[in-house]
Amino acid sequence: MKVSIVGAGYVGLVTGGCLADLGHQVICIDNDAKKVATLNAAGLPIYEPGLQELMARNRAEGRIHFTTDMAQAVEHGEVIFIAVGTPSQEDGSADLQHVLAVASQIGRHLKKFKVIVNKSTVPVGTAYRVQKCLQDELDKRGISDSLFEVISNPEFLKEGAAIKDFMHPDRIVIGLDDSPNYKTVHQKMELLYSSFNRHHARTIWMGVRSAELTKYAANAMLATRISFMNEIANLSDLLGADIDSIRRGIGADQRIGHDFLYAGTGYGGSCFPKDTRALIQTALDCGSQMKVVTAVENVNDQQKTLLVSRLVQHFGEDFSGLKFAVWGLAFKPNTDDMREAPSRVIIQELLKRGAHVSAFDPLVSKEGSEAVALDTKNKDVMSRFNMAESAYEAAQQADALLVVTEWKTFHHPDFEALKACMNQAFILDGRNLYDPHMLEELGIAYQGIGRRNQLALNFKAGRHLRKLEETST
Repeated sequence: MKVSIVGAGYVGLVTGGCLADLGHQVICIDNDAKKVATLNAAGLPIYEPGLQELMARNRAEGRIHFTTDMAQAVEHGEVIFIAVGTPSQEDGSADLQHVLAVASQIGRHLKKFKVIVNKSTVPVGTAYRVQKCLQDELDKRGISDSLFEVISNPEFLKEGAAIKDFMHPDRIVIGLDDSPNYKTVHQKMELLYSSFNRHHARTIWMGVRSAELTKYAANAMLATRISFMNEIANLSDLLGADIDSIRRGIGADQRIGHDFLYAGTGYGGSCFPKDTRALIQTALDCGSQMKVVTAVENVNDQQKTLLVSRLVQHFGEDFSGLKFAVWGLAFKPNTDDMREAPSRVIIQELLKRGAHVSAFDPLVSKEGSEAVALDTKNKDVMSRFNMAESAYEAAQQADALLVVTEWKTFHHPDFEALKACMNQAFILDGRNLYDPHMLEELGIAYQGIGRRNQLALNFKAGRHLRKLEETST
């Protein structure tokens, strides 16, 4: 099939590359001429494992092209995906200006029937608004024929594993309402995704509004699991329990499973924070409240400052004269995405208290300094921040090491080398990568999240446990 994708960002490029790899003829359009030039020169504006090779293969075989020409893209595609950003507005709602602008642009060039697919994550009712933009442009041109059908096909791609997620989907959600074009659209979408339905049907058909809400519901559910585990981890610190044992204990229950049960410094990225806020605001617009999702967001905001609170307990409020190493800036491994990353909150809090910060990330370098500078907006404060060339360089003369992103390269460091190069051998493990007992034997002070050995470092926890014991006797 001939497919056009509007938006050469993360979702658009992964979708375009994977559809091309399935044999479809794909055109990706973006209004950023520099980005398109980069793509046409065999570069990529984003990092995703395997995407460079995927693009190179399909570019060489002539199945994918990049352009800034909307007229060309609209003419080409039988199916046209809208895959542009929907960032959060100040009230948390999704900003649809880019989606609606694209819809209007498509409407100006429509000449024959097209299937218009909302691939962007959008709130319920967006398909109707896209439809109105398209029809308004057709009305201006005096065209009364039915030249389009707007459907919803939300993406379920994890950064760092997006190609695998696309090529081996758990499900393909398609929202399509009853209309005179129902049969035609159904057939086109079945053909587009036929490679995934050969052995068993993965496509789930539903109404457009249900499909739009399904995406938000899925992300809110996963975010809820993360915040729930973080709350249990924080309670474990107070009660002397071990969150790693608890995780394995509840994950063995088939009704729960093992995914998204890891305690840490909170979730980040382009999806969970944005989508939970949008869902909360959608409910408020309907005169309702998402009490659970609101709590999930509040817990996550607090969790991002947890490591800093631990440092305050250890060093006091003023960090002047202290140096801290931060391992990991991206919100998760295998991506260079720092959007809503816990590292940004942590670094700002450290700098605000007067600390020197040296950070290292295997993938994020220049972007890390730019993100911190954007958050800081103060050259004097930025003079106390630097990006190190290696993990051990970052740890040189550090008074504490904060592990924020669970990159594999951080899983098995040389602890003796760390102990030798640090000013104080103190590790705050924000991803619970290390064995507390092993580090204790090595003479390294250690705090994980919800790990038992913290009782020796936390007077309040010990006092709380004694109170419980006295109450029970």
